[in-house]
Order: sequence, then structure tokens, then C-alpha cells
Amino acid sequence: MLDELLYVIPTHTDRADVKKMLEAHPEIKFVSLVGIDMAGNDTDEKIPMRIFLKDIDDFYAGCAVQTDGSSVVLPGIATLNNAKVDMPVDPDVNWFVDYNFEHYDEETEKPIGTLRIPSFLIHEGKRVDARAILADSLTYVKKGLLDLFHAHPDIAGLAVKGDQIDDISFTSATELEFWVKTPLEDADIEEMSASQVMQEQYWERTHGAVRTALEECVLTLERYGLKCEMGHKEVGGMKGQIDESGRMSHVCEQIEIDWRFADALQACDNEIFVRTIVREIFRGNGLEVSFKAKPMIGLAGNGEHTHIGMAAVTKDGKLVNLFAAAQPKEDFMSVVGYGSIMGLLKNYEVINPFVSATNDSLNRLKPGFEAPVCIVTSLGHNPAVPSRNRTILAGLIRDLDNPMATRFELRACNPYTNTYLVLAAIYSAMLDGITASIAKSTKECVAELSKNAGDDGFYLEKDRAYRSEDDVFEDYTDEERDHLFGAPPATVWENMQGFENYPDKLKVITAGGALRPQIIDAFRDGALLRWKTELVSRIIPENRAIVRKAKEIKGAYVTDQDSYNWNKINGLRTYLAKDSIDEKSLFTLLINALNDGDYATASGLQVEMYDKVEELKALYDAYEKNMI
Repeated sequence: MLDELLYVIPTHTDRADVKKMLEAHPEIKFVSLVGIDMAGNDTDEKIPMRIFLKDIDDFYAGCAVQTDGSSVVLPGIATLNNAKVDMPVDPDVNWFVDYNFEHYDEETEKPIGTLRIPSFLIHEGKRVDARAILADSLTYVKKGLLDLFHAHPDIAGLAVKGDQIDDISFTSATELEFWVKTPLEDADIEEMSASQVMQEQYWERTHGAVRTALEECVLTLERYGLKCEMGHKEVGGMKGQIDESGRMSHVCEQIEIDWRFADALQACDNEIFVRTIVREIFRGNGLEVSFKAKPMIGLAGNGEHTHIGMAAVTKDGKLVNLFAAAQPKEDFMSVVGYGSIMGLLKNYEVINPFVSATNDSLNRLKPGFEAPVCIVTSLGHNPAVPSRNRTILAGLIRDLDNPMATRFELRACNPYTNTYLVLAAIYSAMLDGITASIAKSTKECVAELSKNAGDDGFYLEKDRAYRSEDDVFEDYTDEERDHLFGAPPATVWENMQGFENYPDKLKVITAGGALRPQIIDAFRDGALLRWKTELVSRIIPENRAIVRKAKEIKGAYVTDQDSYNWNKINGLRTYLAKDSIDEKSLFTLLINALNDGDYATASGLQVEMYDKVEELKALYDAYEKNMI
């Protein structure tokens, strides 16, 4: 039965053929137009299929469906008094069918399907969605590169002449990490932390419902043509238990699923759909899934390493990797590759806001657990021996026997990063770096990328270093890292300040017109609103509950050590959560600063709150363990 279902309507399928395919599959009862807003949310509706088939021309023209602008994150664009947003379909990507295996069609005895059609969001005649921003940015970058290559045909290290390049292909791939747990059961953080340090879980076999769900995911992604490459256990988790009925309980594991690269826009669409499939399949097996970047403090977070590639299509139809060196044992990359990574690194302060736009995402970006915090790359110790340094922000991945595999891996992204906006900013920044490097030799470029802080260069900033083959976590102090590679933002507010603090870099990513000021403002305002709301309505109440639970233990044998520990604990509790007429608690000061719009002060108080709460938790743990 599963083989009889329609899973994909391929890109550029003629609309008459689309109608024929859908009419041949009456189990597909609904259409849903998928637009992506500034926060990365995807719209979802249930439009009866008869309406789509009857008005298919209007759907293509964007006249059939409108959404209320208040229902999507487009602050400053779609307002309450100007909320009309049109949704034309995008025929240039694959359309997937999402099946509900809990609801079957009585006539066909097949699961009911919803055709999810990637779409654009148009407000007052302008495209204002994340998908359109990436599409329009790639059009701008492609034109800029073709003009550049034709004006400079002799590009050092490249296996093709620039004037032979007829088109550019932008490719990307993402990996999905997520935590799986049994519903309503709390995780033992201490036990899983120990298991993580001892590496008991990485590559461990999956069991029971987790194994079944993982296998179903891999097989299902194959049916959709996504060419799943691997599904496996990640570093986090603990051993489950078997209950009286023989079922696994107390499950808490971390999983990763990888699938094949695609055109950049298609890759982002694939990522959205894979999240949907994974969530539904694991839920169908009685398990909860979390894609949050740091669902449990103290344990490994969920990354989504984003791979970035670029290829040339020559006039005779050949495909040539633009990053790969013509002589891979002599050069790490071509000049195009060097320029690309330098453009990404130099302008990262205005890319980073798109990468990490939530409290959760920044909780993951701490030294340790292979989560990058520094703007630095690694190439390998010499071109003849490819290597991977997993402690850096963006690394070079190479295969000497396969030049098409040469690409960059950005390691800071997480499953809820808006990849559309990240790639739009990155490719624009790469164009800037390539423009500065196009007439240089590969030796000049590798020297520029490898320069020491304080050395002059032709493109990169004088006071910064950009390459390290060392362990960035272990081989540098915090002060050395900050001096060489720049201090990373600690809060959403600090990260969004990149747009204000680096106007020249902002011009680089906005030059194509897609990431125009209106879009930047909408993204920043939405991120700051969510930052403030989450702090006031979730994070502070959660921390207040932690303070309340840290109570004095009565009736136990108490030593002077216990009295000393309790006095410190109670002092912290008071500092965090107890107001007096003359003294306001840290929680109150933070709430007041947020409500007053004093975000700079609030940002500093947020950092202090995190430090104090972690100190409280550690002190209370020691206090509790000493009681007998």
C-alpha cells in the first residue's frame, strides 16, 4: 500500500500534469501553502483539494489564498491595520505530500494526505518571506559572480577559466539532531552528564520504540526521495528501563539523521519537511521529540551543522566545484574558496543574529560539547592531508579523491535556525570576499586567512586572527580567544546589536536588496520581542521555581558545613528572588529593565541571573548530598 502513495510532485511539473497526478490520488484530500516568516515558522492550512483543482491558476498567481499578517512573524511589515498577505505557490521546488496514518480514506483505504506547497508571502506587492529572501539573494549573488568571473577569467587554483562559466549552482545540506524522551518523565541530568563524559551513548545501538521510530524515519525519507544517508545515536542520553509489560520506559536519547544535499532553497524546504516527518513518526511510537538547541542545561545540545557549497556550470555542460583546488595536494582551495570563507568570517557579526536568535540557541554556544563560540576557521595542517577541527565555527571539508565534496560546514546553527536567512546572508558575504580576492594568488589568500592578529592584510581586519588548527576550547584562555577571534555575544540583545555596531558589514549582506532594512528591522524586532517575552513569562518563572525548591532541610543531622552551605544558599535565594522596600531582587530588576525597554541593562542582568542560578543549583546539590 505504501508503494502506491504519491510522495513528491517534482519541481517544474506542468500544472496540467499536477492536476492529473492529484486526480489519480483521491486520498490526497487537502492542500497547505507553506510560507516561512522571519522566525522560521511555516504556515499550515487545510484547503480542500476540490478548491485547489478548480482554482489552480489562481493559486499559481497568488490570488487564491491570503493570510492575516498578524498570524505570521512580520513585525513592522504586516500590521493589524494593514494585514493582507498573498501567498503564491512556488513551482520551482519539490512539493511533498504529508500523510496522516491515523486517519484513513474510507473509499481508497489509504491514509489521508495533505499536499504541502512551498509558497511566498507578498505584502503590498513585495515578497517579504524568508524563502523569497534566499531566492532573491541567490539571484543577486549569481549575477555578481558571473560578472566577476567573466571580467577575471584567470582565477588562481580553479580548474576552469572564468569566461567558460555559464551558470552557478548553490548547494546546501543540513543535519538534524534531536532529543527523544518518554512523555511526562523527567530526565536524570546528573546520570546523563556522567554517561556523556564517559561516551557511553555515542554510536550505541538504539532499542525498542526509539529503534523502530528511527528506522521508520530513514525509510520514509527514502520514499520522499531525500536520500537519507544515516540515522544514529548522538552523544547524549542514558540507558532506558524495561517496565513490567516488557516495554521500554524512562527513555531519553539523542539522535541524528542526515540526508543528501540539494539546491540551497530546496535544502531549506527539505529541512522543514524532515522536522515534520520526524516529529510525527516518533509521536506515533509514543515518544516526545525536542528540536530545541539546549533542551537540558548541562547536557549536549542539538546542533544542525549547515554545509555550504558552490559549483560552476560551464558552457559545455560540465559541473566544477568552485571551492575545490585544481591541485588539491598543493592548495587547500581555489581563490574562490578562500574568498568565500574570508567573506563569511569577516562579516559574521551580521550573520550571527540570523544563526542564533533565541535564548535557547545561545545557551548551546558555550565552550565544550563541540559547540563553536569563536569566529575562526580551520583548513588542516597541510593540503595533502585533509583534517577536521571540530572546535571552530566554519571548517573546510575536503576529499582528495572527490573534488565535488569540497565545502564549508557552519557548526553554530541549530534545528530552529532560520536557514533561509542564514544562507542568504552567507552567500552575500561570500560574494564580498570573492570580489576582494579574485585577482590574488592562492598563496596570497592562504597567507591572508592565516595572518596573526595585528598583521595588515588586503581584506581581513588587522586586529583579528581567523584561522587555528589548535583546539579552540583547550589551547586558548577565554581572554586569548576573545582577543584573537572576538568576544561572542552572550544574549539575544547583544547578538542583535551586530546590525547596529557593524554598519559596513550590514551593507555587505543588504547590497542585493533582498535583506533590505525593512526585513532586517522586522527580523530584529521579532527576535527581541520573543527574547523579552520568554524571559518574563518563562525563564524567570522557571528560575523562581528553582529558588523556591531550594529549601532548608529540617530534621537531619546538621554540621557546621551544612550551616555554612545553607547561609550561602539562602543569601543567593534572597538576592535572586526576594524584594524589600529598599532592595529589589535580581529577578525584579531584570523584569523592570525589560518592561522599560532598557535592553542593554537587561542583557547584563540576564547573564548575571544565569550565573547565579547555576551557582545556586550547585550549592544546593552539595548541601543536599551532605545530609544523612
